[in-house]
Amino acid sequence: MATPKSQRIGIWIIAIVLTVGTLGSFLAIILGNQNNAADQAKITQQQKEYTVKYNEYSTKVDEQTKSLSKKYYGILSKYAKIPAAFDARNVNKIVKTDLLVGGGAEITTKIEYSAYYIGWNPKGVIFDQSIDKGALKAPISGSGLITGWSEGALGMKLGGVREISIPSDKAYGKTGSGENIPPNTPIKFIILAIPKVNEITVPAMPVELEQYYQTQYQSQTSSS
Repeated sequence: MATPKSQRIGIWIIAIVLTVGTLGSFLAIILGNQNNAADQAKITQQQKEYTVKYNEYSTKVDEQTKSLSKKYYGILSKYAKIPAAFDARNVNKIVKTDLLVGGGAEITTKIEYSAYYIGWNPKGVIFDQSIDKGALKAPISGSGLITGWSEGALGMKLGGVREISIPSDKAYGKTGSGENIPPNTPIKFIILAIPKVNEITVPAMPVELEQYYQTQYQSQTSSS
């Protein structure tokens, strides 16, 4: 039986709509893939560029660390055998002992400086130090440290070496710090204070690259 003209027109319209819809979906997939490929290419380029910058930063830090180590290792290493067990009951106030008087500026609350150190507990166990495999690690900033260190360093001169005994309430107090500094443990430091080291700034990571890494991390975390 012949199809009425009105029905044929309706069928053509539906066919056209379906065809356009199918093509539209197909084009959307293609464009989506192209966008994903473009985004990935951009991320890859950013990764390459950031890797170059970070490697340059690491090289500068290594060169600075080696240069400073060459200059100061011989000074600090002379005192490497001093750490030994001590009676914790006798450390109830900060005690300062200058082992080497420096020739630089005197440390005050307003002066910025860097430092190398050796720290140990009442058992004579070194919980942290700057000496590592016959060299010195990067120095630390003399600011933002525990109260006992900050107060104990006052008055010493840059280039000098000082031993500081620190009671627990001016060290890590009731919380302690790691297995080698239990709660309420006094500690001792030998510090070598030096002029503030020029800071080498870590290169900033592009926002898109940082977001990409965060997304990857979250994806791996949720799937594990």
